[in-house]
Amino acid sequence: MPREALSTLTEPMYYVLLALTRPLCGIEIMEAVQELSHGRLSIGPGTLYTMLAKFEDNGLIALIPTSPGESGKRKSYEMTEKGAALLRQEYSRLKRQAEDGKAIMEEMT
Repeated sequence: MPREALSTLTEPMYYVLLALTRPLCGIEIMEAVQELSHGRLSIGPGTLYTMLAKFEDNGLIALIPTSPGESGKRKSYEMTEKGAALLRQEYSRLKRQAEDGKAIMEEMT
């Protein structure tokens, strides 16, 4: 059975949404993902902008309009309420997974 689009997030998707708990432009998102993951995860521009387009199409993030006179080169994004709800849902799912495995992992040590 195919899974519903964005019903669960990949690791890069999760970290991009974590980064977007505050408005950021693309390069800032890439830097935040690396920082939040303690250097474990690095996202390139191609992957990032494909993901941002998908998030925007699904109403999870929104492009922040630029003010008159601002350069249009740097696009900044912010998370929507729908995106925040999905992030909270994914956090809970990951937390349950870790809790489910805790007893077994403790037995293995």
